[in-house]
Amino acid sequence: MDESDFEGTLVLEKLAGIQKLDEFFEAIDADDLVAAGKLMRAAQIDAATIQIVLRKMTDADGEH
Repeated sequence: MDESDFEGTLVLEKLAGIQKLDEFFEAIDADDLVAAGKLMRAAQIDAATIQIVLRKMTDADGEH
């Protein structure tokens, strides 16, 4: 998966599947890249997608 194929709902579905969606949104709200990364790894999201999500979090820089 590359950035042009990125589908945020896939990430959210996988996080919901492990019942960590609320924790993920809390990590996003807190700009906690470490926690967000750990949650995505726990949901077995591939490394390339994790990097895209973390980059989008960084690029948002408080604009979420």
